[in-house]
Amino acid sequence: MTAPRRPKESMPPDRMPQDWPYRDKTRRVASRPHDWSVVDIGKGPCLLMLHGAGGAGHSFRNLIPLLATHYRVIVPDLPGQGFTRSGARGRYGIDAMAEDVATLCKTMDIAVSAIIGHSAGAALALRLSPLLNPKGIVGINAALGAFDGAAGVMFPLLARVLAVTPFIPHVVAKLWGNPATVNKLLTATGSPLDAAGQAQYLTLVRDAAHVDGTLGMMAQWRLDDLMRQLPTIATPTLLIASSGDLAVPARISRDAAHQMSAASYVELADHGHLVHEEAPQAVADLILHFLAGLTPD
Repeated sequence: MTAPRRPKESMPPDRMPQDWPYRDKTRRVASRPHDWSVVDIGKGPCLLMLHGAGGAGHSFRNLIPLLATHYRVIVPDLPGQGFTRSGARGRYGIDAMAEDVATLCKTMDIAVSAIIGHSAGAALALRLSPLLNPKGIVGINAALGAFDGAAGVMFPLLARVLAVTPFIPHVVAKLWGNPATVNKLLTATGSPLDAAGQAQYLTLVRDAAHVDGTLGMMAQWRLDDLMRQLPTIATPTLLIASSGDLAVPARISRDAAHQMSAASYVELADHGHLVHEEAPQAVADLILHFLAGLTPD
């Protein structure tokens, strides 16, 4: 009988680069079943920010200072990604991950006022609505439907292979973990990033545990139930999309907003999937305006 594989650990804190965004505001939080890496900054009502698959909390580095002057901002790395150590590799699906994020908030004794999610993090934010009862939700280029093109075929296929072939994440990290390939991956989202942003993604792609956590999440991610529930979500929701998003077309957010009773939709021109990294002020202005219209805490 084959012994079960132990969950791989994400990068331990001593491997966090010295110049990693908000390193000095990052906490380790033991909240079962994971050992979380969480940026905690600012004062006021609490905003929970959830990154997309393949990234980490660093993706909000340009948005955080624009929001932390008004709010307490909580930014965890999702399980198995970034610097959060996974304690249960089988809990990368949206339902289990939502339960674990809700448990993290309980462990930290925080009442979440609003949730901001990017890409898959936006789907997770909507799934968390009945668990955390936020006053509002913001989705940035929300991944709420099937991907178009090669991404819809190759990534899920590769993820399923990785789920049963433990050595492949190391191969992927070695093959993809070079500046030219990471630049191509970022360009394929429609979002050119500066040298610092590219270097941060390179750090993540070079880490086999992060690759394993990312693709394990993709292998377990199922949105059928959430999509059926969209018309029942009554939490005020703002869906922000980018016309130049090459990963998740803007129509995904537009169509989702039409299905939801309390959702509004805004489209930003000339930016890609990582619009919050490209144009943080424009995104922050939309978020702050939306949050200002919610019922005060």
